[in-house]
Amino acid sequence: MGAVGIAEIEKIEKRIRLCDYLSVAQLFLKNNFLLERELSFDDIKPRLLGHWGTCHGINVAYANLKSVYSEDPNYSFVLGPGHGFPALNANLWLDHKLEKVDSKATVDLAGLEYLCKEFSWPDGFPSHASPFTPGIITEGGELGYALANAYGLSLGHPEKTIAVLIGDGELETATALDSLNLHNLFDSAKNGKIIPFLHLNGYKISAPSIYARKSEREINELIRGFGFTPRWIQGDDTEDFQTALREETAAPFYIMQTEKGEGGPNAHHEAHQIPLKNPKTDGEELKTLAEWLESYQPRELFQDVFQAATTLNYDSGEQI
Repeated sequence: MGAVGIAEIEKIEKRIRLCDYLSVAQLFLKNNFLLERELSFDDIKPRLLGHWGTCHGINVAYANLKSVYSEDPNYSFVLGPGHGFPALNANLWLDHKLEKVDSKATVDLAGLEYLCKEFSWPDGFPSHASPFTPGIITEGGELGYALANAYGLSLGHPEKTIAVLIGDGELETATALDSLNLHNLFDSAKNGKIIPFLHLNGYKISAPSIYARKSEREINELIRGFGFTPRWIQGDDTEDFQTALREETAAPFYIMQTEKGEGGPNAHHEAHQIPLKNPKTDGEELKTLAEWLESYQPRELFQDVFQAATTLNYDSGEQI
């Protein structure tokens, strides 16, 4: 694989920013989805339910992998931390995959409103990945099965390439840890290629994960012991991520380090679920949420996405 150019890096980073915005909007907003006017208490959902902490890392991995494998019809992405469903939902919506199973999830302004309003809403999208979602076979609260599912998907299909994102808390489960042995059992030309990623964001709910307490040397030795070659990706630097993916590495196992809740108002354990608890009643929290959402520059982001379906006057915020 050749080096990635500046235009592709900018495209990846714009997609990450867009899906980060969508993740936050799904968690909080029931109206004013492009911030076309000043955010108000009435724009906030009456009940806030979902998980932000892992979303940015999911979006980083998804966008970078898509850049490399978008032309491969046999590429699949398997998500371990299904509680980060706003991120997965955002990416499936943007790629028109959600629309294939839900005709209301169109990639236009109406579909954006539907996506955000219906997240964690009665009779809408659940807060975790569910079998309704394209490609999902388990409920998103069941951590530990992602790597085993990926190897199962690869069996007898040498044409497949399967990237699997594993949470650092998830890797503490017996199922996930034991699934690392499958590399030595299924590494064969008869089966597909597995690309495992450990999302090392440091925390599981409110406590540091076991792997966050280990040194880089300890993690490397563990990964090598299962027959993989560890490759670290520090932070969310797109160029570093692309370089890692495009290097010729035997049996790579990527360790992606991002801060839990990165991009949001709180980091680490405070960002696990909803990092702002009372933006519907607390003026300061509402202001913080508005600044957080505006930091992604949503009207500029969605202008390109909607240009084929909806024309918006982004100076006035009026729909034409």
